[in-house]
Amino acid sequence: MAKNQNQNGKMSREEAGRMGGEATAKNHDKEFYQEIGQKGGEATSNSHDKQFYQEIGQKGGEATSDSHGKEFYQEIGQKGGEATSDSHGKDFYQEIGQKGGEATSDSHGKEFYQEIGQKGGESRNNSGNDGGDGKMSREEAGRKGGEARARQRNKD
Repeated sequence: MAKNQNQNGKMSREEAGRMGGEATAKNHDKEFYQEIGQKGGEATSNSHDKQFYQEIGQKGGEATSDSHGKEFYQEIGQKGGEATSDSHGKDFYQEIGQKGGEATSDSHGKEFYQEIGQKGGESRNNSGNDGGDGKMSREEAGRKGGEARARQRNKD
């Protein structure tokens, strides 16, 4: 018995679907498929809430994570960074840096800035400044910078 026929000698559902899809593809162009895809996306969007999209996004992210290694993420991160760099100028980076700084300031207290200032100072101090030049140590500068930022935040 041929693959495209069922037990009654009629065309199988699978074969009918394949043939119908081929006929549709011959009769319609790219815009047709874009239009029905748009309509399908809108219908799906109207019938599901934010949680649905969060769940399927998480599942997709987990599936991608399971099937790709560190190199994949480094590569796509580099490509994304290069694309962003090519399409944005200095003002863009200043703006997102300011927004990031403000968000960090809103979500962290005085202790956070003191801690990162301390760590930054220690890191720079360990990288070669022996302190014998009469200048403030990097550790001290980091600590004071953290304290100054905390004082400024308390005024706001």
